[in-house]
Amino acid sequence: MALQCGIVGLPNVGKSTLFNCLSNAKAQAANFPFCTIEPNVGVITVPDERLNKLAELVKPGRIVPTTVEIVDIAGLVKGASKGEGLGNKFLANIRETDAILHVVRCFEDPNVTHVDGTVDPVRDKEIIDYELQIKDLETIDSRIQRVQKQAQTGGDKQAKLVYDVLARFKEALEQGKSARTVQFETKDEQKIAHDLFLLTNKPVMYICNVDEASAVTGNRYSDSLIEAVKEENAQTLIVAAKIESEIAELDTYDERQLFLNEIGLDESGVSRLIKSAYKLLNLSTFLTAGPMEVRAWTFVTGSKAPVCAGVIHTDFEKGFIRAEVIKYDDYLKYGSETAVKEAGKMSVEGKEYVVQDGDIMHFRFNV
Repeated sequence: MALQCGIVGLPNVGKSTLFNCLSNAKAQAANFPFCTIEPNVGVITVPDERLNKLAELVKPGRIVPTTVEIVDIAGLVKGASKGEGLGNKFLANIRETDAILHVVRCFEDPNVTHVDGTVDPVRDKEIIDYELQIKDLETIDSRIQRVQKQAQTGGDKQAKLVYDVLARFKEALEQGKSARTVQFETKDEQKIAHDLFLLTNKPVMYICNVDEASAVTGNRYSDSLIEAVKEENAQTLIVAAKIESEIAELDTYDERQLFLNEIGLDESGVSRLIKSAYKLLNLSTFLTAGPMEVRAWTFVTGSKAPVCAGVIHTDFEKGFIRAEVIKYDDYLKYGSETAVKEAGKMSVEGKEYVVQDGDIMHFRFNV
């Protein structure tokens, strides 16, 4: 399932440093704009402690986690929507992603130049918002011109619906608001809105890149950004990219945990970021467990059993008969599939079953 999160931000905010921590792909991290020209793509393992606990019980031949794709997109600058810097290329790269991880500088460092001279995360966030909003307005204006006449004089109900969606987006964007702030109630409106593929309608998470001393609590810069986006229907996350790069260089899990404990963190920022990115894409995980492997499978949250069966193989979906489902907590409690069955805790579900995150699934099919 090749859904992608794109990392965006102004130059020199720590995007590529963070990407390097996330991925084995080594994006160049340098103190000048445009050091990332082509987008770097990293296929990142999603941390899931449930796999290890299941493996302790099942003793499989291998453990296979699920993944998420992260794209490191070069730093945007003022005027990107008009082609400044490498703006058009960057905006095209953003359009191809499914969600946005917006890294904002919330640290002071005289050795790392800020493109605008001072640290101001709210201003920086608004610069990128403005560029994306301008591009979205261009999209809206071109579409409105095509459907307006049909909607107003042709009696075309679908055209009227499309026009109404476009008009609401246009009003918000002209007020300096992102498209994601506009909420639609009907499924038809939501589909039209989605199919416009607006840059500012993508799910977004603001990553506050703070200094080492602020890794646990944040600082006044991150506080100001979190306050500024609270009405935006967006997630926020505090990460200290410099610390994360130091953690990434440690060889063993125990060394990393010791380092984290010393600075007061239970879990690395990178681990939290990957999990949050996974949720931002509206993804969940079901599990399979057997002697060959314990494996995590990615599905879109809210999917029904046949669709999830198709994630494993298309034949599973075509010939779906039923799904045998064990809840993760029950598997841990009873210790084996056989014990779960004997306790009457395995359910048999049909085509309408909505798979839940952490369900341990076994599909029956016939093709």
